Amino acid sequence: MLTASEPEWSTARERFAVIAPLAAADTVGGVAADEAAARLGISRRHVYTLIDRCRQGSGVVSDLLPGWSSGGRGRSRLPVEVEELLAEFVRKSYMKRQKPSLAVVYRQITMACRQQGLPVPARNTVAARVAALHPGRVARSRQGPDAVRVVQAAGGTPPVVDGLLERVQIDHTVVDVMVVDERDRQPIGRPYLTVAIDVHSRCLLGMVLTLEAPSAVSVGLCLAHVCCDKRVRLEALGLANQMSWPMGGKPRQLYLDNAAEFKSEALRRGCEQHGIELDYRPPGRPHYGGIVERVIGTAMTMVHELPGTTFSNPAERGAYDPQATAVLTLAELERWLTLAVARYHGTVHAGLSQTPAGRWAHKVSLSGVPALAASPTAFLIDFLPVVRRRVTRTGFVIDHVHYFSNALKPWVARRETLGKFVIRRDPRDISRVWVLDPHGGGYLEVPYRTLSHPAVTLWEQRQAVARLRERGRREVDETALFAMIDQMREIVDSARTRTRRTRRDGERRRHLPAAATTGVPLLPPEDDTVSATPVSVAPFEDIEEW
Repeated sequence: MLTASEPEWSTARERFAVIAPLAAADTVGGVAADEAAARLGISRRHVYTLIDRCRQGSGVVSDLLPGWSSGGRGRSRLPVEVEELLAEFVRKSYMKRQKPSLAVVYRQITMACRQQGLPVPARNTVAARVAALHPGRVARSRQGPDAVRVVQAAGGTPPVVDGLLERVQIDHTVVDVMVVDERDRQPIGRPYLTVAIDVHSRCLLGMVLTLEAPSAVSVGLCLAHVCCDKRVRLEALGLANQMSWPMGGKPRQLYLDNAAEFKSEALRRGCEQHGIELDYRPPGRPHYGGIVERVIGTAMTMVHELPGTTFSNPAERGAYDPQATAVLTLAELERWLTLAVARYHGTVHAGLSQTPAGRWAHKVSLSGVPALAASPTAFLIDFLPVVRRRVTRTGFVIDHVHYFSNALKPWVARRETLGKFVIRRDPRDISRVWVLDPHGGGYLEVPYRTLSHPAVTLWEQRQAVARLRERGRREVDETALFAMIDQMREIVDSARTRTRRTRRDGERRRHLPAAATTGVPLLPPEDDTVSATPVSVAPFEDIEEW
């Protein structure tokens, strides 16, 4: 009705005034049809055609709008042989992963037609046949299944999530901003961000910012942030008086993608331990994790305001130099992101028509405050990577490093009847491990056997082993291993012109204890005066027997 021109609409109105009374009658005689034809200036046959259209239509004016002819558009005018040949070349040549151009395919069709003595179709005809193909079929054949998503509807119905923590989505991303080291304020690269979001309230439950690539440890750290009280972390960041972050608790289900860190034994066992169900997106369907993907995209848009941003791609970055403008350390960026979380929680969410914090508070008022884990450290241990070793007379040996504690003695005495122990180790600090009591007594913390060794990260240990192998050491012993780590640290600490990689390596071990980093225990200062009173030393009460 609205697409008809004014003359067409005027004609339809004139016809309706004459034809509508005839269409309402049971029969229309020839005299009445001739009178209508004379009034409208059309033939008697056309009058009967309009009466049929009015009866079969809705009885409105638009039923009698003038028709139009396509002139044969949409119907093939090519000989059948040429049409079949054209379809074959489009299917076999154009629909290939090599993605030949239309010009190449047309040249092949031209040669084949001439060889068979057939008329050559116009190039526009071939282009029209290609344009008539289904976009999804073309994308799948020429670019692969991933390219089909942009031309397909998402489809399906999302699951109904009615309560807090019923479904939590977790994902990682590389942050679009360069950070600098604490000491020299020089750029060390882009950190990784792991975030967890509650599907029902859209509240961010936890996040972890680290220089380490995504792993089972970063997932465990994020879960520990989700399930534990965040006031301790806010105090460490100096934000306890500026904001609150009450959202947290043990999720009932984690909804994850199919990355290796989300399918590790450590995560699976830890979730089973705490009654957390794991569910995964269908492979190749990233839109199933659209909620967490969206909040990550929002966060990356916000960090583009910061100095040192790399933007989303080189074209958007242009001539901007992120390394020259980077000023934020990892801790400062974490502080900024934490404040951004508070801003996000207080902003009206378009999908909720209220703020995420308001949705959380409303649900808490109905169902109560979710329970939190009592100890972040104990909770994290359940998600650390797992290794299995047998106990020996000297304790446990893991990657050429010995661990021993006097508490292992009962197990050492019965080591022949015990199998391999489940041991958890934090790759960020391998100076201690946690050994699971085979009789259900929980985890036992076991330190280095040689306590004078410095606390090191797992990547330092592996780097030192690789260096020793390069020097021809077939057997790696613990003494040589830590000597190599000390040498590597001296090189990093003493270098005047430090590369970005060495600065990043130094920043990755900044969280380690200061005394353990140098390998020298903290001792009280020596007194210059010598006491005249002899000091009695008590004998050892606990002597290990061999």
